[in-house]
Amino acid sequence: MTAPPTPDLLTLDRAAQDLLFRAARTATAFTAEPVDDAQVEAIHELVRHGPTALNAQPLRVLLLRSAAARERLLPYVSAGNREKTAGAPLVAVLAADVDWHERLPRVFPHQPQARDWFAGDPAGREAQARFNAALQIGYLVVGVRAAGLAAGPMAGFDAAGVEREFFPDGRHRVLLLMNIGRPAGSPRWERLPRLDYAEVVRTL
Repeated sequence: MTAPPTPDLLTLDRAAQDLLFRAARTATAFTAEPVDDAQVEAIHELVRHGPTALNAQPLRVLLLRSAAARERLLPYVSAGNREKTAGAPLVAVLAADVDWHERLPRVFPHQPQARDWFAGDPAGREAQARFNAALQIGYLVVGVRAAGLAAGPMAGFDAAGVEREFFPDGRHRVLLLMNIGRPAGSPRWERLPRLDYAEVVRTL
């Protein structure tokens, strides 16, 4: 006798679950279809609601569309990532603003003194910026998939060089590059194994 299917305990319907997670893949090749500003703004409108500590929202996104902007980036990208970055419809440079505390009076008005707490602690601000921006990057990947697009996040690049080239103000730390577009062809590899629940979760 075939066992009955496990009931789906998630509120999100299975088609949406598949779009965001099960069927979604990291893309390394893209079609020529452009990703326009309206799509990016719709993604941001969705993912900006994801939580960050003190509602700090330190992620800053620089979109590279033009050939000239792409040419400025490519010398800092590792050889293995250069071709797919050159061919993607849109490349996002994802950075953490280490002076995020300046916006706290507006985004976290419950504690007006919060800005002063961090003003004299640049190391602490940077740690918070990196951690919370990384959270926001996770939300962004899901948001890109929600728009029917694919994301190709990459860490193979010279972060210090990209900061000098695009963020000379010194207040940004580049964390990741992300190619965005509609995927072309089949994924390069089969989906790699994920850890099982028992390997990840403990209950006390």
